[in-house]
Amino acid sequence: MDNLDNIVSLCKRRGFIFQGSDVYGGMAGTWDFGPLGTALKKNIMDAWWKFFVEDRNDMYGIDAAIIMNPRTWVASGHTATFADPLVECKECKSRFRADKIANGINESVTTEEFLNTHTKCPVCGKESWGPIRKFNMMFETHVGAVLPDDDEATSNKNIAYLRPETAQGIFTNYKNVVDTFYPNLPFGLAQQGKAFRNEISPRDFILRDRECSQMEIEYFVHPDTWEQNFELMRTLQHDFLENIIELPKEKIHELEVPAEDRAHYSKRTIDFMYDYPGGEEELMGLAYRTDFDLNNIQRESGKSMEYRDKQTGESFIPHVIEPSIGVERLFLAVMAAAYTEDEINGEKRTVLKLPENLAPYKFCVSPLLKNKPELVSKAKEVFDLLKNKYSHVTWDDSGNIGKRYRKQDEIGTPKCVVVDFDTLNDDTVTIRDRDTTEQTRVNIANL
Repeated sequence: MDNLDNIVSLCKRRGFIFQGSDVYGGMAGTWDFGPLGTALKKNIMDAWWKFFVEDRNDMYGIDAAIIMNPRTWVASGHTATFADPLVECKECKSRFRADKIANGINESVTTEEFLNTHTKCPVCGKESWGPIRKFNMMFETHVGAVLPDDDEATSNKNIAYLRPETAQGIFTNYKNVVDTFYPNLPFGLAQQGKAFRNEISPRDFILRDRECSQMEIEYFVHPDTWEQNFELMRTLQHDFLENIIELPKEKIHELEVPAEDRAHYSKRTIDFMYDYPGGEEELMGLAYRTDFDLNNIQRESGKSMEYRDKQTGESFIPHVIEPSIGVERLFLAVMAAAYTEDEINGEKRTVLKLPENLAPYKFCVSPLLKNKPELVSKAKEVFDLLKNKYSHVTWDDSGNIGKRYRKQDEIGTPKCVVVDFDTLNDDTVTIRDRDTTEQTRVNIANL
């Protein structure tokens, strides 16, 4: 059952995701990951890193600073172009992103085009709008000691930004990696980390946040080979989503982004769209950034970004293919694909059918009865055995065994291991499968 409200409820009830700063009334566009959400998020990120970095010989990982020299964002174009169309209702003073509340317009909408849509304010229902204004989404901060009585010139000198993407940290380290490792082309630099975007109207749970995690690769190629490398990365994206993360293939769609809707740096972009509970939304992107970024860095810094080919001696600025994905968007896609409501022996249950490589816990170990010391002691032995072998193991002795099964179904634990009185005689345990609910007896030595 694809129902976002049910997923949000489960996330809070079972400790996957909480509203950011919830105890103080929350803060829009921010979310805190609880124990199970942290584990699932880490497993997703680890799966991406293993697939795209550890299992390949042409990838290198980096971890760049979140706050960078402000010239970074001038060179990249973010200072001038990283803006959304903001519109304010004259009646209730609510502010919205214009292209998200009106149909048939995009980010470059003009005031006249927006007014012609006759959109009503989602808050007060009136049609009384001010002009469209461009709102830069980068969060400003000040580096160093800036006091309230400092003059404006001093204050402006200390302005920096929280990075709106992880990509620029990769580009600014391109020369460092080439100078120290001198890898063969093509090669990629990969990074995972936080990015910050001052969204006008964050919405749809964790789909559009002000603080998010990104996983990005900048794949540096010879200009003549960009098309074949673009296709390579496109294939890898599908392989990762469908075979590693195990999202339903039929819910993944490619959208060839037309020139007028592409980012300022892109000559070709494919958006990988996903059928979320609330409708089709972007899951990840694949962009051909040409030599836009390295050329800009070369111009702004005065340092050469050329790469000298080891075989031919040719010098050139590499072109770049960029696979990029938001972790929270992927997290929500995983939850939506896994969320299931079914009926077992006439009883309705909620189950997260998470892939085993992503599930927060692989096993749950329980004594059949928690008031029998001999069962508890034996169950502790089994727990320690599995914990040492698989790490992701939990213990549950609360309530009756049926309630424990339902709880573990809801959090996506693939296998429940139960120690009963037969275990004390023959060293076998009951293993219950999450998806089928079938139970089998297995010797402890074979776990």
